[in-house]
Amino acid sequence: MSQQLSDQSQKRSGMRKLRGIIKLLFGDSFAVMAFGFLAILFFGAIFGPSLIEGADVSMNLKLRNAPPFDFSTSFGYWLGADSLGRPILPRLLIAARTTLAISLSVVFLSMIIGSALGIVAGFYTGRMGNIIMRGADLVMSFPSLLLAVIVLYVLKPYVFNVVIVLAITRIPVYIRVARAEVLEVKERLFVESARSMGASDWRILRLHIAPIILPTLLTVASLDLANVMLAESSLSFLGIGVQPPSITWGLMVADGRNYLTSAWWLAFWPGMAILLTALSANLLSNWMRIAMDPKLRWRLEKKSTSTDATAAPSDGSDPS
Repeated sequence: MSQQLSDQSQKRSGMRKLRGIIKLLFGDSFAVMAFGFLAILFFGAIFGPSLIEGADVSMNLKLRNAPPFDFSTSFGYWLGADSLGRPILPRLLIAARTTLAISLSVVFLSMIIGSALGIVAGFYTGRMGNIIMRGADLVMSFPSLLLAVIVLYVLKPYVFNVVIVLAITRIPVYIRVARAEVLEVKERLFVESARSMGASDWRILRLHIAPIILPTLLTVASLDLANVMLAESSLSFLGIGVQPPSITWGLMVADGRNYLTSAWWLAFWPGMAILLTALSANLLSNWMRIAMDPKLRWRLEKKSTSTDATAAPSDGSDPS
């Protein structure tokens, strides 16, 4: 009986937290639009390829470089067709799955490794911390895109190699952020209290420091998603990223650059997808930074409260 009551209490607590997050989200109209766009994008990237049934590779030479908004054609050709008569809309969905899969894998891998190294470097500021930071400085001394170009030129540009190379170039970002946060948090009173009570270093890092710095790392990760996606698109545009028959937005832009004067839509639509996705990720990361900071959260709470007050009559009368 007590277990059931505990489970119900946890569910109610989870629902309250979810409602609080939704309320904060609606306190920022730009974040709502960004979240809506990313939700639609992820839904299309996950379920879209299973619905188009090979339409992205079906060629119709009669519709080579067909212009967009010709609603007399099938739905897939509403955004136009490429130089081989393949519909652009299904290809955008396939490319979205590849681009997002690579970008999310790079961000996840670099955040896990970089955060772990940064926490160790911040907590142990001696020889171990110096070695980690000098390694991060060494990687950051090379321009990240140039380093990726050199490595992928030597290795074969497989998807796995692209993920590993881009993750290596992004790891120093998380090392520096995590180290800076740990240096500040480990001096707080609750950490000193836990240490005085005999808590081990692993317990302090796991229970007292990691949960405090996690919101900052997640904010950096959401912001870094746009940078990784742009880097992957740049590599594909240069021809050393993902290779056909796989397709990404950057590769679609590269394929359409030879037709900019005669068929601008070949490069415009994937370029617009990159722009909107990067912009939405930046807007959502800005919302996360405010929502996770208790000193700034009042802005979103004030907006959401004023919205609720506007929606409801002030005198309690029936709006009808």
